[in-house]
Amino acid sequence: MSKDLNIRNKKARFEYHLMDTFVAGIQLAGTEIKSIRKGKASIMEAYCVIQKGEVWIRNMHVSEYENASFYSHKPRADRKLLLNKKEIAKIEKFLQVKGNTLIPLKMFLSETGWVKVDIALAQGKKLHDKRHDLKEKDDKRDMDRAMKR
Repeated sequence: MSKDLNIRNKKARFEYHLMDTFVAGIQLAGTEIKSIRKGKASIMEAYCVIQKGEVWIRNMHVSEYENASFYSHKPRADRKLLLNKKEIAKIEKFLQVKGNTLIPLKMFLSETGWVKVDIALAQGKKLHDKRHDLKEKDDKRDMDRAMKR
């Protein structure tokens, strides 16, 4: 079992202003956990929704486990996130405002071997905000180059 699971949503910080983060457990089937531990999952296009007081992650891709029998999971099925009621209430209140969303940032293995997901309350960035971030990144790179010389 590999302890270094590195499944990230790399564009999340570029596309959104992140307000608050939570760590959530995720309800998985046996073949899903085996595929995730092999690193065959993606959360790049995933997002979270609240239905009937429960938080669900949608559009998360988990490849089918190659050693599974005829019974295997669906690659893009909705999966339930495990949070307590206070956190769900806070998320639900935040999502009532237009333009706010809940996105996954990274998936990791906890010390006890459970798969966890970092999720963030986020607001979409405007085009000028993205340009500003790119300009800051370029300026930082130029400063590091100058310091290295």
